[in-house]
Amino acid sequence: MSANENQCTILVIDDDEMLVELLTFKLEQKGFVVISSGDGEDGLSMVSEERPDLVVLDGMMPGMDGIEVLRLLKESPDTKDIPVVMLSARQQSRDVVGGLNLGAAEYIAKPFMPEELILKIQRLLGDKCKS
Repeated sequence: MSANENQCTILVIDDDEMLVELLTFKLEQKGFVVISSGDGEDGLSMVSEERPDLVVLDGMMPGMDGIEVLRLLKESPDTKDIPVVMLSARQQSRDVVGGLNLGAAEYIAKPFMPEELILKIQRLLGDKCKS
């Protein structure tokens, strides 16, 4: 759910607190509303409650990993249309292709350039968000 008609909400699901802080800072600079979760189960609950416009999802987390979260998001009629950007240290072709085949809109390997992530998010959200 967007804060207003011009802002989009992005949910960052990642167990790395410093990375979440960096992404929050960078995305808020571009006019996005950012919410976050440190694990997959809580992240799934937040998607249902908050209805973000896009999810940035870590592939490797303790407990429920990002691939499982992605699978559950894409299986649900309520969340299947929310774009998901996988952000993962797993960069072998089977991981990348597997994430994309499950429905990830983008797959970005860590380490990454925040500017690249922001450009891909802006492209995915298009005219929906005006900053």
